[in-house]
Amino acid sequence: MALLELKVNGQAVAREVAPATLLVDFIREHLRLTGTHVGCDTGQCGACTVHIDGQAVKACSVLALQAAGRELTTIEGVAAADGTLHPMQAAFNQCHGLQCGFCTPGMVMSAIDLVKHHDTSSDAKVREGLEGNLCRCTGYHNIVKAVRQGAQAMSTPA
Repeated sequence: MALLELKVNGQAVAREVAPATLLVDFIREHLRLTGTHVGCDTGQCGACTVHIDGQAVKACSVLALQAAGRELTTIEGVAAADGTLHPMQAAFNQCHGLQCGFCTPGMVMSAIDLVKHHDTSSDAKVREGLEGNLCRCTGYHNIVKAVRQGAQAMSTPA
């Protein structure tokens, strides 16, 4: 066992973990933050996407100890402290960018990263940027619409 210390959604966390513990398992089993989903266990579906130091990563392909000393943000840490949805969460809601909801947390986390670090100026760019996230329900039209609306809201001063 090894001591893992990091910040999770703005809070300091310290837990003993086995060296082979995946970040997704640490999040779900040790922290009981179940918004991060396990979909494929191979890094292909994106359901486990979280942010480490502001960058999107697939938590099923990262060891928990690799996040030591870093800032981890899960879907539970995206909304404001008062419960106000992040603009991307609100856009997914308003644009009906979800159906069953299984992929939604990872999709939202990827979309936030996409807007912050990449070009979202066209539907084609958004579709390309979300290639690593799979949705079996929506057909992506409303997801793309949500990302474009969320991007606009994220760039507008509050």
